[in-house]
Amino acid sequence: MDRDHLQTAMRLKALGHPVRLGIALRLAAEPETCACDFAEVFGVSQPTISQHLRVLREAGLVTTRRRGTQICYSLDAGGVRAVQVGLAGLATPALRSA
Repeated sequence: MDRDHLQTAMRLKALGHPVRLGIALRLAAEPETCACDFAEVFGVSQPTISQHLRVLREAGLVTTRRRGTQICYSLDAGGVRAVQVGLAGLATPALRSA
């Protein structure tokens, strides 16, 4: 298996958890969101959110930027694009034209 397939599988696995998928969808709508904002939205503790964000960061799906004492997260365009390309490769010619 080549490296690109492994990376795509890692990204898909990261998005396979409902909270992580929710975080990614929220970041698509609201880039530069602080980690503390997610705990309320998903009803989980801050350490749990931090763990989910770490998984997304290690998968190359989010980037971080420090704003004072807060760390803000955004989607990584390259990581998201790689997932799109990987999924597009699954489409048969009939699905591509639909």
